[in-house]
Amino acid sequence: MYQLYYLPGACSKAIHVLLLELGQQVELINKNTVSDFAALNPLGTVPVLVDGDKVLREGAALVLYLLGKHPNSLLAASGVAREQAIENLMLANASLHPAYAKLFFLRAHILDETALAAGYQAAVQGIEQLWQVVDDRLAQQLYLGGEQPSPADLLLAVYAGWGGYFPLAIKLGSNVERMIAAVRARPAFQQALIAEQ
Repeated sequence: MYQLYYLPGACSKAIHVLLLELGQQVELINKNTVSDFAALNPLGTVPVLVDGDKVLREGAALVLYLLGKHPNSLLAASGVAREQAIENLMLANASLHPAYAKLFFLRAHILDETALAAGYQAAVQGIEQLWQVVDDRLAQQLYLGGEQPSPADLLLAVYAGWGGYFPLAIKLGSNVERMIAAVRARPAFQQALIAEQ
């Protein structure tokens, strides 16, 4: 059984959902209940996945590890479909995730309200540009993976919820909203939500 170190609402939820989509059993451990979490991850971030004697970190790396280990329809074995799925995964993990991280950074470090509002506005513009790229890719299909969700869809459905932590609106686009609703309606996503409450 896997052990997944998580925080409610964090990107670790996407790994939890992925494990459930793959039919894997997982023991959830809230990072805040671990006295020496830095021993598992010196960066202090989640997700952290323990698989036997392996300790794995970083969301995209965990996604690729799990999809390489378990049979699935979320990532094509080869060809253009696999290349596109990995590109979409990196768009989510290396572009949208850090774009949202700017909002959390601003909230934690900018005390002046005027400067904070200006920082938020600039960050939101960048986030909305990235969502537009995703929205365009979804113009002809429900998921980035086509008829089946891809790993990127799982990540993006989690990230989209982060706008609720801030006093501003982030425009997602109708195609993105449709995809997010479909991912969040999946049994694995609903099961993860309940388990992490």
